[in-house]
Amino acid sequence: MEENIELAESLYKRISVILLKEWDSIGVQNFPEAFNEYDSYVMSLYKMLIDKKPLQDIFEYLVWAESQHMGLSIVDRQHTHLVAEKLKGLSD
Repeated sequence: MEENIELAESLYKRISVILLKEWDSIGVQNFPEAFNEYDSYVMSLYKMLIDKKPLQDIFEYLVWAESQHMGLSIVDRQHTHLVAEKLKGLSD
């Protein structure tokens, strides 16, 4: 049981790091006070990975987050796809 909790915490943390260091849609990674800026997306992504959702679902979620939730007018879809691939790789 404790091993499962540690694995879940590890996956959660790795998702959070990828979002901040790789995705960083609004450019906050160099601001220590913003280390948890993207944490509101981690649980949804965690669930998607645990449920073995396809890469396309993860990609579409990230694009939604950027364009609809954050309101960004420009989304670098190629970069977002690379981030989605990296996230998907966490569950393979």
